[in-house]
Amino acid sequence: MAISMQDLFKERKYPFIFTLSIFLFIALFFLFTTTTNNTTSKFLLSSLSDLHQPSRNVTVSHDNNNQRSVHVDPKHEWQLCKGTVAVDYIPCLDNFKAIKELIARRHMERRERHCPNPTPMCLIPLPVGYKLPVPWPKSRDMIWYNNVPHPKLVEYKKDQNWVRKSGDYFVFPGGGTQFKDGVTHYIDFVEKTLPVIEWGKHVRVILDVGCGVASFGGYLLDRDVITMSFAPKDEHEAQIQFALERGIPATLSVIGTQQLTYPNNAFDLIHCARCRVHWDADGGKPLLELNRVLRPGGFFVWSATPVYRNDKRDLDVWEAMVTLTKSMCWKVVAKTVDSTGIGLVIYQKPLSSSCYKKRKEKNPPLCDQKDSQHISWYVPLKGCLPSLPENSKGNLNSWPSQWPKRLTSKPPSLSTEPDAEIMFYEDTRHWSALVSDVYLDGLAINWSSVRNVMDMNAGYGGFAAALIDQPLWVMNVIPINAEDTLPIIFDRGLIGIYHDWCESFNTYPRTYDLLHSSFLLRNLTQRCNVSNVLVEMDRILRPGGYFLVQDTMDFISQLIPFLHSLGWSTNLYQDQFLIGNKGFWRPMAGKFLT
Repeated sequence: MAISMQDLFKERKYPFIFTLSIFLFIALFFLFTTTTNNTTSKFLLSSLSDLHQPSRNVTVSHDNNNQRSVHVDPKHEWQLCKGTVAVDYIPCLDNFKAIKELIARRHMERRERHCPNPTPMCLIPLPVGYKLPVPWPKSRDMIWYNNVPHPKLVEYKKDQNWVRKSGDYFVFPGGGTQFKDGVTHYIDFVEKTLPVIEWGKHVRVILDVGCGVASFGGYLLDRDVITMSFAPKDEHEAQIQFALERGIPATLSVIGTQQLTYPNNAFDLIHCARCRVHWDADGGKPLLELNRVLRPGGFFVWSATPVYRNDKRDLDVWEAMVTLTKSMCWKVVAKTVDSTGIGLVIYQKPLSSSCYKKRKEKNPPLCDQKDSQHISWYVPLKGCLPSLPENSKGNLNSWPSQWPKRLTSKPPSLSTEPDAEIMFYEDTRHWSALVSDVYLDGLAINWSSVRNVMDMNAGYGGFAAALIDQPLWVMNVIPINAEDTLPIIFDRGLIGIYHDWCESFNTYPRTYDLLHSSFLLRNLTQRCNVSNVLVEMDRILRPGGYFLVQDTMDFISQLIPFLHSLGWSTNLYQDQFLIGNKGFWRPMAGKFLT
């Protein structure tokens, strides 16, 4: 029979009450202590509770050292993302609620990042008939139609030879708005116009603005040039998705109200072929942003109608560009028209600050030195000229060595601290040995199927440098809370980008073959739910793709059940390397889709 508290007092059982109180106090103290310990393990428990999945089964246990671990039921039923854009869903660019609430729309705000909060925890469905991508290098010229089933661009650009549909494939002939005789002819034309460019030697790293399907960057790969191609997600349906499916480096971005997520003085050359950017808009801020990311002495190749047509609209644009570029101390080093009637102008950014000082009108003004000391992440565009980079002795940083020597040479932007150079070369040797001895030969990875690679925590870019002879490319990501080493990566002749892994990445689903993480995820537990990051990785990784993570065994053991719940298989190597392999499983049918 149950005994009430009132009966206990009547029967004078005070010793029982005292004992019970002590027991409850100890239990509460123990619960509070274990809750606040081991924050590394905490992320999975807290984030899994946010999934709002009714069938999830999560249990918590403690070992003899009072360390908490989380066990996830691998039979958990995930939910598919829903909606008309679910197959190609990009959380921070498809947040239609936030876009509708925008007050300003003059400067491409609707194409910029507007990340949902909380991040949706659903899995992206596969397109009907999805297949493993066509392997490189064949993929440069043709891809499966069903993998990117968007024929709108074919119709929109049918007279410009960008892309054609042929049976089960999309075919890319190498044409474009400005490439009337093909992109190879155009590339030769640019170098012939200004031989000092020296594709693949002097000029190695390029930014292609408004890149279309990225044929310009794709064909420059044959010249040992690596191109960061970008365009917004706009009415030119899926052009960046086409580029990545082809195996060509590309990302979604726009020059709107915020800086591009690259460091100052990064690119050897910037290219724009009819990229539809109004360079003189808003006081010239779009062109000033190109100036910020262009290396001193670097080139801007502008192939557009104002260069070679004489109607009033084009002449007005040209005059505005003349005024703006002179105020920025850019000089015209070449201007010509080829046999097809297509023309281009090539500008060069100054190598020294002397021109800035000689200007009669200090407009645009020089930027405050403090403005260049922050990572470019949600930073507003600025209407000023950054000072040119100088070393500790006041000399301007030199142009990097010619490719391929620049990959292993001391980067001009490397810190002048006494141990910086030693650390750089040690890092290079470390990754060279690890990739050669372990990654390429000792792990369960079919490297012949790997083309698009992302290093989620790139450091000096040593992982990418060690893979340079493989038929693949690496997007080097520098987390915004890490040391800013992205200038060093560009100095080495590699490409990269800033990103906050607590948010979604600017890319379409199914665009990378391998994601590499070296001691990254554990460090994110203080900032966000790492389960969100794992679901994001599932979004951007292609079926059949790999997740290669290096971390402690304690942390890895907590990742494995979560990856299994996503339908991934896993392999463990040397108690510090985990290889996750994403399959074709999607929760709609609960089986493998083909």
